[in-house]
Amino acid sequence: MTPNEEETVEDQATDVENDNNEEKQPLSLEVSVESPSTCQRHVTVTISRDDVDRYFDKAFSELMPTASVPGFRPGRAPRKLVESRFRKEMEEQVKSSILMDAMSQVTEDQDFSAISEPDFDFDAVGIPAEGPLTFEFDIEVRPEFDMPEWKGLKLEKPVRKFGKKDVDNQLERYLTNSGHLVPFEGAVEEGDYVIANIQTKHEGHTVASFEEQTIRVRPKLSFRDATCEDFDKLMSGAQAGDLKETTVTLSDNAPNRELRGKEVNVEIEILEVKKLELPELTDELIGKLGSFDNEGELRDAIQESMERQLSYHQQQRVRQQITEMLTKAADWELPPELLERQSERELERAVLELRASGFDDASIQARENELRQNTLAVTSRALKEHFILERVAEDEEVSVDDSDYDREIKLIAAQKDDSPRRVRAQLEKRGSLDAIRNQIIERKVLEQIESHAEFKDVKFEGLDENIEAIKIAVGGGVEDSQIPEAKHAPEGKKLQQPADRT
Repeated sequence: MTPNEEETVEDQATDVENDNNEEKQPLSLEVSVESPSTCQRHVTVTISRDDVDRYFDKAFSELMPTASVPGFRPGRAPRKLVESRFRKEMEEQVKSSILMDAMSQVTEDQDFSAISEPDFDFDAVGIPAEGPLTFEFDIEVRPEFDMPEWKGLKLEKPVRKFGKKDVDNQLERYLTNSGHLVPFEGAVEEGDYVIANIQTKHEGHTVASFEEQTIRVRPKLSFRDATCEDFDKLMSGAQAGDLKETTVTLSDNAPNRELRGKEVNVEIEILEVKKLELPELTDELIGKLGSFDNEGELRDAIQESMERQLSYHQQQRVRQQITEMLTKAADWELPPELLERQSERELERAVLELRASGFDDASIQARENELRQNTLAVTSRALKEHFILERVAEDEEVSVDDSDYDREIKLIAAQKDDSPRRVRAQLEKRGSLDAIRNQIIERKVLEQIESHAEFKDVKFEGLDENIEAIKIAVGGGVEDSQIPEAKHAPEGKKLQQPADRT
């Protein structure tokens, strides 16, 4: 080894030792933050040249012991030669390290609370040969607001006692779902079923077509993007072969953006009229409805299901009142892009809650259609509520521990008839554990708010059962929903959702 090589090795060893002993220095940053809207920030970051050079120096110090340069053994080349030969290759590594550290420091130092990942084009950033490094990014943040008073709220709680007649009516609904449709040659009456082809048009042009839809004739017909009022009157007296026409107005959140808020013509070609034939409540049918030994156990399960549904409505009504009171002054606008991203997640959460509370498929479809027709407004209220509940959680130091996650995952696993371990793995893979955390936090905060509230009992009015909901968008522009199904499994005997009618 030559004296020069010995000196080079000693220098390298000293550089690495100094680097290992050096605590990570904060970057010297100049940060400019603009607020295009309540929930948006445009951030410009300038990193000093000294910091850029320091990151290059660290990168080359780590490279020196293994750098291979012709004419020198690995790790023996002079540093200046290594820097000259490998600088272009090291730029990407340095850029990645310095940008990652800068982004982390900015989000820690700034007083905004990010609600999404930064919108940042990594490839567009280059390290200049001289002078500071500057880059920009956009980020969505929680809006700033004065915290409303949440203790001592006066709330109404809907209550109702279920009797034998209520159980009889609900049992009939289950029998209806297990009944058979039989052909009928006469005219349509309310409660009958029609098999129909549906075609929709706008300004004479066909928008969408649907074949052989099975529809029960009720006062309202709910689509995913519109509602047909007085559907029973439209169908009254109709027979197979008739063509009925009406118009509906698409919702402002219809999947077909070009037709939002506009009228479309709906042509309903009646292929068949059918009557529902209710089955006899035999032991075999009782077994199909669930693992029941007799009609008494079936009725007990129906009573339990109705109590769960009432509990769901109580929680939703209380939550609605809390939301209205706490968000009364929350007049800040939320970015449309944020609302659209969150809308499907909010819809999924609502559907899973309904399934867990024992609602049948017809009720769930009606509610899903209603939410889809008002999805942006619903999502806006939900996000505003979430932001406020998060602030309460911070003030009250509400936290989530492992046992909370375990309970939530077990509930989801029971709904999906799956193992908790597999469900947890799926949630982690999809990055959904943050959403689970939010649900837990919101529930805990709502429980705190309710514990400080004053309640007044009011009569529970129930749901509008005069709606028939079908899973089509008459305005077109939509694919089948990807919302996963969840199976309900209450304690004790299981009340299964009946099979489709045939």
